[in-house]
Amino acid sequence: MDATTRRPYDLAAVLDVAAEVFNARGYDGTSMGDLAGALGISKSSIYHHVPSKEALLGLAVDRALSALFAVLDEPGSTDGPARDRVEHVLRRSVEVLDRELKFVTLLLRVRGNTATERDALARRREFDRRVTALVRQAMADGDLRDDLDPALVTRLLFGTVNSLVEWYRPDEGGAQAVADTLVAVTLEGLETG
Repeated sequence: MDATTRRPYDLAAVLDVAAEVFNARGYDGTSMGDLAGALGISKSSIYHHVPSKEALLGLAVDRALSALFAVLDEPGSTDGPARDRVEHVLRRSVEVLDRELKFVTLLLRVRGNTATERDALARRREFDRRVTALVRQAMADGDLRDDLDPALVTRLLFGTVNSLVEWYRPDEGGAQAVADTLVAVTLEGLETG
C-alpha cells in the first residue's frame, strides 16, 4: 500500500483494529507487526499512538470495563427497588455488549498473564461484587428468592450475559430482544411472587 492509498489512523481506529486482531489471534499470539499489517501502517505509526501492545490491550479492556461500570452509576442502577436495579443492570449490560462487542469479547478472554490483564480481572471482580450486593438486597427485600447464594446467582446471570460474545450477532434480533428474553428466563425465574 503506498502513501497515496494509505488511510489515516487515529487512536480510535488503531484500537478498533487491535481489538479485532487480538480476538482473532489471541493477545499473546499477536505481534505489533501483525497489528501494523492489519492496519496497513508501519509499527512506528502505531507507536505514535501508544507506547506498547500492552497499552493497546489496556485501552481496549478499559473501554469495555468503563462502559459496564458506567451502567452501575446510572439512576436505574442506583434508585428504586433493588430487583428493578438488577434488571436495569442486566438489560444495560446486554446493550453495552451489543455496542462494544469486540471490546467485551476481549475483556472476557483475558487470563491474567500481564499486569494489564490482572488489573482487568480485578475490576471484573469489583463489578461482580457490586452486582452481588444488588442481588443480595433484592433477596433481603423479598423480591427475589433468598434460598440461593447471591454471589452464585450473580455469576450465573452474568455467565449468561457473557456467553453472548460467543453467539450474538447484532443483526439477528437485536439487543432489546436478547435483554427481554434474558430477563424472562433468568430474573423472573428468581422472583418470589
